[in-house]
Amino acid sequence: MSVPTVSTSSPTSSADALAQDAADVPGGACIGEGAGSPAPVASAAPSVAAPSLDRADADLRESLRSPGESASVHSWELVTAVDGPGTRLTFFLAGCPLRCLYCHNPDTWQMRRGERQSLDEVVSRIRRYAQVLRTTGGGVTISGGEPLLQPQFVENVFAACQEMGVHTALDTSGFLGARATNRLLSNTNLVLLDVKSGDPDTYKTVTGRSLAPTLDFGRRLAAQDIPIWVRFVVVPDLTDDEDNVEKAAEYIASLRSVQRVEVLPFHQMGRDKWRALGEDYALENTEPPSAELVARVRRQFARRGLIAF
Repeated sequence: MSVPTVSTSSPTSSADALAQDAADVPGGACIGEGAGSPAPVASAAPSVAAPSLDRADADLRESLRSPGESASVHSWELVTAVDGPGTRLTFFLAGCPLRCLYCHNPDTWQMRRGERQSLDEVVSRIRRYAQVLRTTGGGVTISGGEPLLQPQFVENVFAACQEMGVHTALDTSGFLGARATNRLLSNTNLVLLDVKSGDPDTYKTVTGRSLAPTLDFGRRLAAQDIPIWVRFVVVPDLTDDEDNVEKAAEYIASLRSVQRVEVLPFHQMGRDKWRALGEDYALENTEPPSAELVARVRRQFARRGLIAF
């Protein structure tokens, strides 16, 4: 199946972006991988079993039917110093096109596992906490799952937040960045961008998908001067290869609006969720990275002039 690559240009409407996705999924090629894309350079990416993408592809098709007046919401929480500055009211939308091997919330993968909530319900909850969010320099974060699986809903929520003077943050892998309209991005104050790998083959191993859409989305954010906080998870024998980190650091340093890089050590807090869902967990015996390894990765980012935590 021959499919077009994702363009780095900004889509002018939701319909354009959604039509792009509909043409790309599924059938053996994933978004961003088409006949016009150069063949990836072979690398020593780890060989591990990955979860099936069948349900993810079904959700990609199903999500195209949503007009944005409601969404499948997995959960929400009010937290401080997580998911952006200040006190954050974070909504976790259900459904994700990726199947990351180290995912600690696999219960958010499928849209059917969420609760259908209306736009009015979500905006009312935000309004209830708006004064606290403004006072603490916080705001609303929409995470997942993958929030851009339901982009029109995110767009509507962020527009309502801006009317209330509430800061907005989008926590995304960037894989569905082509779905984000200019209106959505114009109402986004911060993007928490998960750059899971710098090497395309490693990224495919980690997520089951192509790296190119994330790279394109990051460049688009930088071109619009939208602040970016990058997250990079260090997984021993998976993402910690020095060359992989160097490729990620080189790319991130090219994005002029990146403010910080959060280097996050892999943990096993999601292992019981994988078991409960009956999913094969490839990292069952993987230990968290040592402090020395995490420090080495941070130094690699710092050498590129990036502020790494």
